Formats: sequence, C-alpha cells, structure tokens
Amino acid sequence: MDGSFPLPVFGGDAPLYHQLYRHIAAAIQSGALAPGSRLPSKRRLCALAGVSMSTVEAAYSLLAAEGYVLARPRSGYVCADLLPPAPAAPVSVPETVPEPPPRWAYDCSTSGVDTSVFPFSSWARITKEAVYENPGLLQRGHPQGDLPLRTALAELLAHYRGVRCSPEQVVVGAGADYLLTLLLQLLRSQKSIALEDPGYPAAYAAAALHGRQAVPIPVDGEGMDPEALAASGAGLAYLTPSHQFPLGVTMPAGRRSRLLHWAASAPDRWLIEDDYDSEFRYSSRPIPALQGLDRAGRVVYMGTFSRSIAPAIRVAYMILPPALLERYHRTFSHGACTVSRFEQESLRRFLVQGLYGRHLRRTGNLYRRKCALFTGALSDIPGVAVSGAEAGLHFLAALPRFSEAELVARAAEKSVGIHPLSRYCHNVPPRPSTVVLGFAGLTEQELAEAAALLKDAWT
Repeated sequence: MDGSFPLPVFGGDAPLYHQLYRHIAAAIQSGALAPGSRLPSKRRLCALAGVSMSTVEAAYSLLAAEGYVLARPRSGYVCADLLPPAPAAPVSVPETVPEPPPRWAYDCSTSGVDTSVFPFSSWARITKEAVYENPGLLQRGHPQGDLPLRTALAELLAHYRGVRCSPEQVVVGAGADYLLTLLLQLLRSQKSIALEDPGYPAAYAAAALHGRQAVPIPVDGEGMDPEALAASGAGLAYLTPSHQFPLGVTMPAGRRSRLLHWAASAPDRWLIEDDYDSEFRYSSRPIPALQGLDRAGRVVYMGTFSRSIAPAIRVAYMILPPALLERYHRTFSHGACTVSRFEQESLRRFLVQGLYGRHLRRTGNLYRRKCALFTGALSDIPGVAVSGAEAGLHFLAALPRFSEAELVARAAEKSVGIHPLSRYCHNVPPRPSTVVLGFAGLTEQELAEAAALLKDAWT
C-alpha cells in the first residue's frame, strides 16, 4: 500500500492535520485510493509524511467521522466505497457590477418614507436596553410573537383603531406579505380570492403564488363593490377600506356594513382588512377599523409598521378571529416567529414608553405639510385635478389634455418618476389621463423642484 499511497505536500497556513485530511479525502473522492484499500498505519504515515502522531490521529479521526474511511479492528483504516462525483456543470460567475445610479432625480414612489425624522437615539437606547436587560430573549419564543408585544399591540389597536381583540388573537410576522401567505395556508378551501380593482399588486402575486384564482372586483367612490363581490362566487375578499390603494378612497359606514353582512351571510366567508396607510389623515380623524364593527368574527385585520416607522422595521401583525385562531394553532403551533425577539422587545418598549405616539404626531405633521406643498404646487398647473390626498402617502393627479402614457413620458424626460394608474388595474379600465404620485420619500425642497419640473413638462 505504501508505494501506491499519494504523499501529501504541505504548505499554507492551515493546520497540518487539516491539510492531511483534505489530501486523503480528495484522493478517495477522485478514485486515486480505491474503495476497500487500506491506508498506512498511523505510525507508518508519520514516517512517510514526516508529521507527528497527533497530526495523523486528528486527520484519521476527521476522515472517519465524515465517512471517508472505515475503522476495522486489527486491520486499521480502509477507504469507504464512494460514488464518483458527478461531472461539474459549467458555472458562469458574473463580474461584480456596481450599483446602478438612481433612475430618477425625483422618484415619486408610493413606497418611500421620510427617514429624516426616525428617532435614532431613542431606538438605539431601547435596543440596548432590550439586549442587556433580557438575556432570556436568546431562547426560543412563542410562534405568534412574545406575549408582552402582543399585549402592547392589542392595547395600541384598541386605542388608535377601535380594534377589538385579545393578545391571544395577535400573530406577529416579518412583513404583511408573509402574514398573507400564512393566512392563505389557513384558508385552503378558498379556491378564489376577491381583490380590489385597481388594487395592491402584491395581493395578486400572493394569490397566484398559492394557486388561487384572483377575482378582480371594481372599486368605486366608496370602495369595493358589494354587488360585484356577491356575484363573483368568491368566499374570501381582500380590501383596504381606510385608505384604498391606489385610489385613496375611504369606505363609508354604509358600505362597510354591506360587506360585513356579505361575510356573515354564509359559512366560511372572510374579509381580509389591510389597514394600509391608516395612521395618516389630514382632513379628519382616523376612521375606525372595519374589524371593530365585526360581530360575526369574519374579519382578519392586518397591519404593519413599515409606513409609520420605516420599511426596514420588518414587523407586521394580524388579528385572527377565534375560528381561524383554532386553525392556526393546529397548523403552525410548532413553528417559530419570524421576527427576532430582541426586535420584538425593542418595538414593545417603543410602544409602551409613548415613543411611537410621539413619532406618529411628528411624522403626521411632516407628511401633512409635504402633501399640502406638493398638491398645492401641482394645482397651479392648468387643468390638473388632484384626488385621494386627504390621507396616506400618495394621491392621484389627472390632466385630460394628455394621455396617461404621455404624462408619464413627459415626466420621465424631466427625470421625475411617476406611476400610471393602469399599472394597478386588471379588468376595469383606468381613469383616463391619471397618474399616481407618492411624496413621502422626497424632501420638501425636492417636492417643490419636482412640481416645477412637472409644471414645465405638462404645460
């Protein structure tokens, strides 16, 4: 055996035992050492390789632990029978490409927020407190999220949104899209889902991902059309009643009661209330949540802190009715919450110490000024009509003398990025000559400059 054993060549910074292990493992994988052939004894390998006994013992132990060799009494170590490696597929490694420059000088995206008012010092303090004062947070937590945070959320939602729930009904997860995925797994019997048209693209994507038929339901000046919903045959409806995306309408009490009646009038019907942008209203107090009016237990309430704090705070929550909570326990009771327990504790402190309320007041005043500045400047453009600016972080602008495509193209020529309303439409025709503009991610100076460019482009 000694004559056929390939001797290693040592070099580099790796420990000698690890170099010897890799050398023998590679020989076995390549077939240079045949299956069943004996390796040199430890003493013999010491002499052949010029290394210590401890080096050989460590290498042989690692080879045996990983199954490359088998230790046989009175026979030493023999090579294991390994299948030859599959031929390597050609791998094309792309060259490192630098980050592309921003597409627009002024991006009126609906997903932006103003991070200049984020309470960095307060968040740093409570995060430090959470880490140093709660070593138990290193242990596995509750699948629904830690009870102290769920208790704080239930109290917050009762106070701000009129939501009626116990902490036991709250489920915390990393993002609203993730929670929607969980919910669709609970509602497997629902083969179709009614979605607002125009509506939130991610909801349509989630329906397709889970093999559900998306049924677009028209949205009028009061929200989702209940008659079209009833005629659709769907038993599940997703809606944004407080500030509909993207039209910005607020669903009045009469329309809400009709949708609640639809859900309660047949078994296994459900409404998913995405409380999008509900924190920010500029001409009235926030409208109470639809869930607070539900007496039949048919509304699943969903919310997130991505707009009110920052998109990177990946904490969302849903309130499950008792019947769905039982299904959740049967299906996901052995899982784990997808939000770090330290982040949960930091958020809890942010809520109970009054920091969130203070932050909402500050950001609400800032966004009110931004909205008034941007809409006021755009209103100086002859023929422009603005709608949906009473709440939230975006609005619609219509200018009949140009088509939708011309409005977008002319804005792009000035490096102002806006979205056509048709991007969110499915079966319904979009309002003519209408675009969607977000304002939260731009400074007040940038909004004034963007409005001036749009005036130049659209006049």
